[in-house]
Amino acid sequence: MIDKKARIQNLTLKSPVASSKPDKRLDRQTMEFHKGQSVELLICDQTEIGYKAIINNSGWGLLYKDEVFQTLKKGQHIAGFIKKMRDDGKIDLCLQTSGYETIDGVSGKIMDKLKAQGGFISVTDKSLPEIIYSLFGVSKKTYKKAVGALYKKRLITIESSGIRLIKNS
Repeated sequence: MIDKKARIQNLTLKSPVASSKPDKRLDRQTMEFHKGQSVELLICDQTEIGYKAIINNSGWGLLYKDEVFQTLKKGQHIAGFIKKMRDDGKIDLCLQTSGYETIDGVSGKIMDKLKAQGGFISVTDKSLPEIIYSLFGVSKKTYKKAVGALYKKRLITIESSGIRLIKNS
């Protein structure tokens, strides 16, 4: 007869570790996500096209490396969003919201930065994406949209070396 402690150790050794095969455990669960939904991501693996992540402890998704402008590490928890539910059942992820709300928020950050820097910042559409992300926490594409919105509102001018706040703003 095996004593109770030995039986518990035996069961522990025989039962799979939860993280040893997360693919099988997650694939069986029902996933109900929608585009734009805010989710918690657990970064699991880096591939040649991006980062595999577990979404809300219940499904897999992918962050494409050309849309990630920060260092991500295996085991890191980070907030994200559902970018697209694909026809093949896979889920594309992003770290920023999309739409006008994002543009308005970034426009505000740009205006604040301009005011803090005396009305001029030397960031252009030719600046490196990493520089834009370090200053504003967004992709270069989002930055360019926000600058365009400020320009259309006649709040800034676009120069070859940067953007300038219009004095009346």
